[in-house]
Amino acid sequence: MSEYSLGTLEETILIILLMQEKTYGVEIAKVYEQHMSQSISLPAIHIVLKRMEKKGLVKSDFGDPTPERGGKRKRIYQATQTGFKVASEIQERRTQMWSKVPKATFNYGLS
Repeated sequence: MSEYSLGTLEETILIILLMQEKTYGVEIAKVYEQHMSQSISLPAIHIVLKRMEKKGLVKSDFGDPTPERGGKRKRIYQATQTGFKVASEIQERRTQMWSKVPKATFNYGLS
């Protein structure tokens, strides 16, 4: 079991990084909104990315300068092998827990 503890937002952004391989803040926000049906601010994304980078779950580097960014470079993020392992462990634990929920526990519509 991993010594890392992730909040829901950290876990979601880590999964997005695993889905995208290499990506940047604006693209993370687009994917987040698409899958979570709610918006997220770029500062919130960057705070989470920095936190996860300190934990070794994410690494970053600068891309090439682009004319559409006025010659500025984007910071490109990528999940690390440790990040993949942590996300996999979380998924495995959740799957194990869900498998223990009795299927007949909730009879929706019956009162």
